[in-house]
Amino acid sequence: MEEKKRPISPEKATRIAVGATVGGVLLVLFLVVVLIIQFVQIGVQKRMEEELNEQIEHYEQMISDGEDKIVYYEEGNGLYYLARKHGWQ
Repeated sequence: MEEKKRPISPEKATRIAVGATVGGVLLVLFLVVVLIIQFVQIGVQKRMEEELNEQIEHYEQMISDGEDKIVYYEEGNGLYYLARKHGWQ
């Protein structure tokens, strides 16, 4: 009742080797594609971060410019000239 194991035929061994090779190549290609996508996403994120930092610097500059104007207009002369500019006499 014991079955004897038959050796693998050369054709079957060749098919197994070809299948394993194709599977390995497909896995490597898939991993390369994933790697490329990750690098692209990293580049996009860095560009967005740089743009946001530039916007932050711009708004901080606008805030500092506005603070100077607030100090000027809180003083008497600045408020007087602002009132004159808008038609007060």
